[in-house]
Amino acid sequence: MTLDLAAIRAAHVTIRPHIHRTPVLTSARLDAATGGSLFFKCENFQKTGAFKARGATNAVLALSAADAAHGVATHSSGNHAAALARAARLRGIPAHVVMPSNSTASKIRAVEGYGGMITFCEPTAQAREETCASVITRTGAVLIHPFTDERVMAGQGTVAVELIEDIPALDVLLCPVGGGGLLAGTLIAAKNLRPQIQVIAVEPSGADDAARAFSTGKRAAVEHPVTIADGLRTTIGQPNFEIMRQHVEAVVTVSDEAIVAAMRAIWETLKIVVEPSAAVTYAALIEGKVTSAGRRTGLIVSGGNVDLDALPWMNRSFR
Repeated sequence: MTLDLAAIRAAHVTIRPHIHRTPVLTSARLDAATGGSLFFKCENFQKTGAFKARGATNAVLALSAADAAHGVATHSSGNHAAALARAARLRGIPAHVVMPSNSTASKIRAVEGYGGMITFCEPTAQAREETCASVITRTGAVLIHPFTDERVMAGQGTVAVELIEDIPALDVLLCPVGGGGLLAGTLIAAKNLRPQIQVIAVEPSGADDAARAFSTGKRAAVEHPVTIADGLRTTIGQPNFEIMRQHVEAVVTVSDEAIVAAMRAIWETLKIVVEPSAAVTYAALIEGKVTSAGRRTGLIVSGGNVDLDALPWMNRSFR
């Protein structure tokens, strides 16, 4: 398989019966605050509460009967884990999920609720990969990598397809980046559908490996990423980095304080629940890392899975 617009459109056909076409919301108040026209693509309304349902569903449904026979496996801090467990349940096969020990309680419950079998590991990239390899050896399950699998990337690219179909004249598209599956799919879809669009990746300053890689041309993990945006602590994958390097306009970083402020502004203004990783795109605007003045700006709101007993503004440091 080659990740191109045709693959993304084929993925859309495959997954359409199993996902939501999520809405695009606007706000005159947020437009006035930034001086532009903002269009929020709300994947917090997606199945499993995040865009990850798209890629996981495409990858699982694409498996041959022989490959699917022993189930699927992955490692994930939560959203891909839940999405894969759901996709496996749709197909009637087991899902084995490796999760870091510091995963949020709500995301653990979600994986269990979809029937995923969890193995916990230390919260490092090496531990995740080694534990997942051990699970695959034990079970014979097929790896569905959360971001380097092209079938996953193709599914994630359907977010941008829908957004540009609904809002054709976008000037800028802001996309969160962690492992880079969403960013890779977004870049391929957006640049093919609207070549003049500027795609800008956004990540937390405490997990800024993509920004460093874009600047230096070399991938390197952040040894101990520290950010409230738990879904973006992952190091960008090699194929994802190559696509990013070719097509992205810029990679910007935002502080946790800006992420929390953006998250709260979205909750209060759009009246929707978004998680910290989903708020980074608006955080880039309120922190001045990207300007939307006079421009039509799309913002991918990647998910809404939060622990309601541990909201960030309950922490005094973010008040």
